[in-house]
Amino acid sequence: MRSPRAARLGLLAACACTWLLAAQGCGPGPGYGARPRTRRLTPLALKQHVPGVSETNLGASGRAEGKITRHSERFNELVCNYNPDIDFKDEERTKADRLMTKRCKDCLNKLAIAVMNQWPGVRLRVTEAWDEDDNHPSGSLHYEGRAVDITTSDRDAKKYGLLAQLAVEAGFDWVHYESKYHVHCSVKADHSVAVEKGGCFSASVLVTMPGGLQKPMMCLQPGDTVLALSESGKVVFSRILLFLHRDANSRSTFLILSTEDGQELALTSNHLIFVSQNYKLHHHEYHACFANRVRRGDYVLISGRDGGLCPSKIVSISVEERTGVYAPLTEHGNLFVDGMLASSYASIEDHRLAHWAFGPLRFLLGLKQLFVAQTSQPVDRQCVSKGHMNVIHNSSGAVHSTRSCLNEHTCLRYFDDTNVRVYWYARLLHTIAQMILNLQMFYE
Repeated sequence: MRSPRAARLGLLAACACTWLLAAQGCGPGPGYGARPRTRRLTPLALKQHVPGVSETNLGASGRAEGKITRHSERFNELVCNYNPDIDFKDEERTKADRLMTKRCKDCLNKLAIAVMNQWPGVRLRVTEAWDEDDNHPSGSLHYEGRAVDITTSDRDAKKYGLLAQLAVEAGFDWVHYESKYHVHCSVKADHSVAVEKGGCFSASVLVTMPGGLQKPMMCLQPGDTVLALSESGKVVFSRILLFLHRDANSRSTFLILSTEDGQELALTSNHLIFVSQNYKLHHHEYHACFANRVRRGDYVLISGRDGGLCPSKIVSISVEERTGVYAPLTEHGNLFVDGMLASSYASIEDHRLAHWAFGPLRFLLGLKQLFVAQTSQPVDRQCVSKGHMNVIHNSSGAVHSTRSCLNEHTCLRYFDDTNVRVYWYARLLHTIAQMILNLQMFYE
């Protein structure tokens, strides 16, 4: 008689083979396997910087941590960049322009490839990196090897606006088309908590459950059903299978995306959200991108009062530090958070590929929830301090309204918020993907 362990392994192998032989896309955009879209690059304007906050803001490169000298202990944090595809000015002949943090080096090397692809025969040129001669204002990130000033090798100023956008794409945390002579780029400190976080939502954001109840993210548990979008573009309810990341005590930096219709979504910069640069009605015309690529004037999808989808323009983007990070995985790979459609996935800029790769896990967890009775305590609807009315239409067209009444105290009474670091399956997929995929697909 076959052991339960062997049966489970057999089921996993069969499931994996099924997905390898019959992979299909899910969610907004064309199915997996379709030709990827070419992202249109928009050159930065002179004096423009991305993101639209100060360089030392937590949502950009973060605070300066103090000058590094050749005699300080932190000097060992700097690495020397000997990339032959980059021209280093090094006018001091001390190799100072080659010294930088590892994160800065990684972004610079990625940018060098992008420059050669964009302009064959042209290379990236670094005019300034680590500064040991006090040539910059106090607090400059050049003193820590976290900033570089760049041009192209042909010194064609007409290219610098696009060079700045390529630097944004390469993963620099703050890019400033500072002058007509160069572009300034900087990164977070290598040990920065913000660099290490998985892609998540804030604890206080709300999801919609059957009956129209608005539930805070911190109160969700596997087995709950939340509003999501089917492959055909229908607004449906989708089960929470597990949390890819959940840490109630972790403090992180979130982007706050605000729409013209009043929605505000807090998510980390490496989380995927569905966006279109222009007003589009069909969900297939929205592509998933990292939240830090969203710009004012872009359009996102929100849940309409008639139970359908509505495009809504992003009118402001801000940065805020909050406590609690949560990343629920749904059956459909997406969910409406604070009324805005977002992916369940992060860190790799391909929603369809991520959804396909999680297919075997979603299948097995779906079976588990189907055959194993889910036990949960009833939600107390009487203890709300900031309730508000919400409207939802069911499949028959009837309108239901209910009062949102879950707050942090309610959650703690019925949900044991055990922390879940990045889920092992997600870590495994990320490790494998880094071996076989283009590194430009990953968040830096």
